[in-house]
Amino acid sequence: MKSLDLVVVGSGIGGSLIAALNKDKGHLLFEKEKNPGGCASTFKHAGSFYNTGATTLAGYEQGHILKKHFDKIGLDPNIEKSDIAIRVVQGDHIVNRTKDFEYFLEKIEENYPNKNNRVFWQKLKSIDQKFWELKKIYYGKYSLKRYIKTLSFVQELLYVFGLDIFKSAQGFIKDILGEIPKDYLDFIDAQLMITVQSTSKDISLLSLALGLSYPFHDVFYVNGGMGSLIEDILKDINIKRKEEIKKIIKKGDSWILKSTEGEYRSKNLVLNTSVYNCRELFEDQDIRKYYDSFSFSDQSAFVVYISLDSSEQFLEHYQFIFNTPLPNCISNSFFVSFSKKDDPVLSKNGYSITISTHTKAIFWKLLSKEKYRQEKERTMNHIVSRFLEYFTSVKKENIIKCFSATSFTFNRYINRYNCGGKAIGFNNIMQLPSNNTPFKGLYNVGDTAFAGQGWPGIALGVDVLNRELNGID
Repeated sequence: MKSLDLVVVGSGIGGSLIAALNKDKGHLLFEKEKNPGGCASTFKHAGSFYNTGATTLAGYEQGHILKKHFDKIGLDPNIEKSDIAIRVVQGDHIVNRTKDFEYFLEKIEENYPNKNNRVFWQKLKSIDQKFWELKKIYYGKYSLKRYIKTLSFVQELLYVFGLDIFKSAQGFIKDILGEIPKDYLDFIDAQLMITVQSTSKDISLLSLALGLSYPFHDVFYVNGGMGSLIEDILKDINIKRKEEIKKIIKKGDSWILKSTEGEYRSKNLVLNTSVYNCRELFEDQDIRKYYDSFSFSDQSAFVVYISLDSSEQFLEHYQFIFNTPLPNCISNSFFVSFSKKDDPVLSKNGYSITISTHTKAIFWKLLSKEKYRQEKERTMNHIVSRFLEYFTSVKKENIIKCFSATSFTFNRYINRYNCGGKAIGFNNIMQLPSNNTPFKGLYNVGDTAFAGQGWPGIALGVDVLNRELNGID
């Protein structure tokens, strides 16, 4: 049996980054699929390539955590800056989310006039900027030292943000903007669903600021698909592809991992899978009880994949917001990502398009086989129809391929029914999974542990975990 310093299970953003940052250790990374990346993977279907889910890269700029990680790994990513991060379309309203604050504010005022728009958006931008300048970002539990470090971070939050840290997003919107029209609130909430997997009704002012401000940073397109960036991160990593970990046993100060191919022993174990799925890997009742303590997040994604034959030029990202929810979904919007026309991988057989929205995981799991097929087709056809309504130059016959995925699909390929964790608020932070656990040598990383969704949020959790693994205060 091979003994290792570190084993990482799962090659999503968090697992890939933590493995790359510790490539000097005796380690292995296990990935049950051929393509690494999980929700950030790129896959091949019928000769064409598609991004599984994640399509935008944000936070790669001086002073931000993602650049810090990439620089330490020695990675110069093959990316291109997007002048327009997202074009948000809501009926007659069109707003380009850009880094240029004054341009953005002008478009907001044209589409959603309010005397306090500048105050509102400037405050969010200021909070976001201050957050990324914090020096003591940390969250850990299960030892006095970790609680003290967490308290130090909370004290810094209080010092920098004052009473703002206790404000709710909903309260802040009402205080500054007043009773805004439904279309303006939908504009805000639709973007929050992408970034923090929630709406303004259930999050803090801090989460509101971070969720709405990411287009004020540089946003990038990843050439060759998001999976190509994961592959670049893993270029020096010993990765076991198509080898699934089936059981993990605690033995003394080590962890015994039984896979579909053999057995391994490791001092440290990092799980880059949803915390809601981890219990199934263990027989130890205390460990299973620990993972059972986190309530399942029933939010997942419905994704449509399209290959499109068109000579038109498109932006990389659009968001469409409607008056009513989409069929079988919990959202009234969907997010559209186009490959660049000259992308030699994604656009080899026409534009590669990923369209995603939010749905309930359990809904799809409980349907009969025939009902599942019918409802999946109904949702996909509705989304495609709405897509064609806006892009009038595109005809149905221009669609070369079209297929879709539900929570059931994602569980089959990346071992998770849900997509994303829960938004962090001041009132719930101590109930969220930390990167460390009560069990020595067992850790979690990814979008269901601190600090949440997207490249920047996951990269923050990786930073905390990396310091933990290497004894860095």
